Amino acid sequence: MDYGRLGTYQPGRNPPLKPSSEDINGPTTSNSCSRSIKFVLIIAFTLVVASLVSVGLVVRHRTKHSQGGGRPTEAMSRVCSRTRYQNLCLNSLLNFPGSLNASDKDMVHISVNMTLQRVGRALYTSQEINNLDMDTHVRSAYDDCLELLEDSVDQLTRSLLSVLGDAAAGSSEDVMTWLSAALTNQDTCTEGLSEVENGYVKQQMEEKVKDLSEMVSNCLAIYAAAGDDFKGVPIQHRRRRRRLMSSTFPEWLGREERRLLQTPVAAIQADIVVAADGSGTCKTIAEAIKKAPENSNRRFLIHVKAGRYEEDNLKVGRKKTYLMFVGDGKGKTVITGGINRVVDNVTTFHTASFAATGGGFIARDMTFENYAGPGRHQAVALRIGADKAVVHRCAIIGYQDTLYVHSQRQFFRECDIYGTVDFIFGNAAVVFQSCNIYARKPMPLQKVTITAQNRKDPNQNTGISIHVCRLVAQPDLEASKASFPTYLGRPWKLYARTVYMQTYMGDHIHPRGWLEWNGAFALDTLYYGEYMNNGPGAALAQRVKWPGYRVITSTVEASRFTVGQFIYGSSWLPSTGVAFLAGLS
Repeated sequence: MDYGRLGTYQPGRNPPLKPSSEDINGPTTSNSCSRSIKFVLIIAFTLVVASLVSVGLVVRHRTKHSQGGGRPTEAMSRVCSRTRYQNLCLNSLLNFPGSLNASDKDMVHISVNMTLQRVGRALYTSQEINNLDMDTHVRSAYDDCLELLEDSVDQLTRSLLSVLGDAAAGSSEDVMTWLSAALTNQDTCTEGLSEVENGYVKQQMEEKVKDLSEMVSNCLAIYAAAGDDFKGVPIQHRRRRRRLMSSTFPEWLGREERRLLQTPVAAIQADIVVAADGSGTCKTIAEAIKKAPENSNRRFLIHVKAGRYEEDNLKVGRKKTYLMFVGDGKGKTVITGGINRVVDNVTTFHTASFAATGGGFIARDMTFENYAGPGRHQAVALRIGADKAVVHRCAIIGYQDTLYVHSQRQFFRECDIYGTVDFIFGNAAVVFQSCNIYARKPMPLQKVTITAQNRKDPNQNTGISIHVCRLVAQPDLEASKASFPTYLGRPWKLYARTVYMQTYMGDHIHPRGWLEWNGAFALDTLYYGEYMNNGPGAALAQRVKWPGYRVITSTVEASRFTVGQFIYGSSWLPSTGVAFLAGLS
């Protein structure tokens, strides 16, 4: 995790930043790479402009002669009163052509449009400094922002199409997910920039992304309030009624995907076979990803044969959709790396041995590892920002910040996850089911914290749900657990949300259960819940008494965090019939 988080210094937890030459002394980016990035950015901005033109037509057909400026209308005041940044909301709407005659309903797509325009402009203008020399840390933070801005443009564009009535673009749950992810993207970008020393690049980028988080937050609040039918439980995001399902896998998986997840490797017909010994289609995973189609609407299967694959910063990018990676089993097919935050002087986002942002990503029967070790602090084994991602029967192995569940909807089933400090962290809407979560021995004077959830806005539909899992101490920790207490989580951001349900907790779990991040920070705004857990570490008598902590006693409330609802976005449950609650029983 990045040093930009709020938190107190723990020996071995938050070492000082390495000196960096932010006065732009460092490696030069090649001209060809620069031209390539610039081309991508120009194309992205062109798409934004096209979207804005279409929206402008929609608004102008109602208000041909109206222009921005003037005093806020009643509609503006009503809409902006629901947001967290009301002055920014009013000023932005006043400057948008046609807004003075817009209705409350119009304000929804106007807010998305305005936000898309601002993010698109930030993406377009950021490429102007791409050719500058930057040290490694600055370059990683800058590249992160470009990638995250581009992802946000895509998410906001799809949201806009959906809001304008294109049913094929996405549902209301999709829009909530995309807007939540766009907000997380801006948060990640600004945190990365906050780590680096002051200099020209940092100043330029901070100016370009100024107010973006606030604009996305306002956009999210306006959209959520437009049809809020989710009340009574502090989950704070709109949901649509949908038929409950009780299958093992989430409903977004089609029949073919379900079959593939259960078919033996030997019987699978792969599109690409990766084998380090040359017996497959490709020798490297990077080559396989490059050969995979872009924007595919069918499942593309990559079989990675047994072996140890160490390739720096493997990434399934946003355009590589519906890729499925199948290995020969945990511990047999191993994707590994050792990049870390301290020694390599990069952002935590940049340390992942493997990352996936392409929608519909699936991984099965393999291991993702970062071997940097506890002394090198932030070192991610697997980072996922892909929507509707599934990780099945995989091992994710590291120490601090092992698994970065960055954003969007994710599902982990029958996985083994190993780590020390904050080793499951991020701001996805994610459910872990039937997983083994192994606490390892940390550095001296450190505490083990399983989760660090970073929901920063009450309207984000995100959180970590750990359901029917096992919390176990590794042998190295078991032998000295009295010296290294293990906690269920600590709040990285103001509205952190994590629940444990029907999960076995070993005796390494501290009786208090949860750990503060920094004094009283977030203790009254977080949502931490426990429901019907078992084992020696599940006793509730000595648990924290924070306002935001709750022992969940209601099956209705608990059910909202199951696969059937938390990821799908179902709204109401039958008052009886627990068997239909998508996995609680």
